[in-house]
Amino acid sequence: MSARTLPLLFLNLGGEMLYILDQRLRAQSIPGEKARKVMNDIITTMFNKKFMEELFKPQELYSKKALRTVYDRLAHASIMRLNQASMDKLYDLMTMAFKYQVLLCPRPKDILLVTFNHLDAIKDFVRDSPGILNQVDETFRQLIETYSCLSAGEFQLIRQTLLIFFQDMHIRVSIFLKDKVQNSNGHFVLPISGPVPWGTEVPGLIRMFNRSGDEVKRTEFTTDGNYVTPQREGSFDLYGDRVLKLGTNMYSVSRPVETHTSGSSKNLASHAKENITPNPLAKEELNFLARLLGGLEVKKPGGSETGFRLNLFTTDEEEEHAALTRPEELSYKVINIEATQEPGRRAELSRILGELEVAEPRPASSGKGEDLLALMDGL
Repeated sequence: MSARTLPLLFLNLGGEMLYILDQRLRAQSIPGEKARKVMNDIITTMFNKKFMEELFKPQELYSKKALRTVYDRLAHASIMRLNQASMDKLYDLMTMAFKYQVLLCPRPKDILLVTFNHLDAIKDFVRDSPGILNQVDETFRQLIETYSCLSAGEFQLIRQTLLIFFQDMHIRVSIFLKDKVQNSNGHFVLPISGPVPWGTEVPGLIRMFNRSGDEVKRTEFTTDGNYVTPQREGSFDLYGDRVLKLGTNMYSVSRPVETHTSGSSKNLASHAKENITPNPLAKEELNFLARLLGGLEVKKPGGSETGFRLNLFTTDEEEEHAALTRPEELSYKVINIEATQEPGRRAELSRILGELEVAEPRPASSGKGEDLLALMDGL
C-alpha cells in the first residue's frame, strides 16, 4: 500500500464531483449567479490551504465511509443541499468514473495526467476568480513537487492501492453501459486496441539476442488488436497538453446519467458484513476526520441568500424511489461516536482548532470548539 495515494484519490474524486454538480446545476436551470457561488464555495473549501497540507502528508488510505463523510461535507460547503439518495448517486458516479480512468491508464504514471486533467477543468470553472485560481495552482505545484520524482515502481504501487480501494465497487452507470465499456454486472470492458504506453513499441515483433547482447533473429506475429504509437507524451508541467483524455469532463455534452446497484447475493453479503463489522481503523479515521474536517465548514444561507436543493435524478419521484430501493448493505452509514465524552479527544480537537487559521469571521453565537465537536458528535 502506498502512503502517497490519498491526494490523488481525493483530487480526482473531487474533480468528478464538480463535473457532475456543474452538469446538474445547468440541467435544473439554477440561476447563473447561484451556480457560480456553489462551484466557487466548494472549490475554495476543497483547496483550503490547511486542508491540502494535511492531505499531502504521507498516510495510508482510509475506509470508504471516512472518505464519503468528507465528500458529504464538501458537497454541502455552500448554499446547495443534497438529499441522501442524490448524495449516494453522486458518490457512486464519482467513484465509478475514477475507477474506470485508473483501469485505462496506459502507464501507472499517467494517473498524474488524469489528475492534471481534473485540475485543468477545475481552473476553468474558476477562471474569473483569481484568488481561487491561485489556490488551485498552489495545489498543482504541490502535486508536481511531490510526484515528479517518483519512480515507475512507486506509481505502480499507487495504482495498485487505488484498485484495491475500488475492488468491490460495481455500480452500473448508464453512460458506460451505452458506450459498451461496462457490462451488465458492473465490470468494465478493457480495450485491446488503441495507443500503447509512451516509450513502448507496438506489439507484433519478437527480437532474439545472443549472450553478447547482439540481435540475431526477428520474428513477427499478428495481434488481435489495432495498436498505434502515441505521437507525444502528455505534459507534466503546470500548463501544457496532457494528450491523455482520461479525466476530462464526460458530462460536457448533456447526457442523462443513471446508476444501478449490481452484484450477486454473495457480494452483497460481503458488503453487509463489512458494514456491520467494527472498523479496526476507527480511531485513526476519527483523527483523520478531525484534522481534515477542521478546515471544512458548512455554509448556511445568510442575509438575502436563499438555499436550494439539487436533485441528481430527473424527478423527485425517482429520487424517492432510489432512496427506498437502495440495498442497506450498499449505504454509507457512519457510526455515532460521542466525541464530547472523551476528554483526551476533546483536548486534541481543541489543540487542532487552535492551529487553524480562520479567514472569515464566524458568528459570535457559535464557538469554534462547539462547532467542530458538534460535527464529530454527528459522525
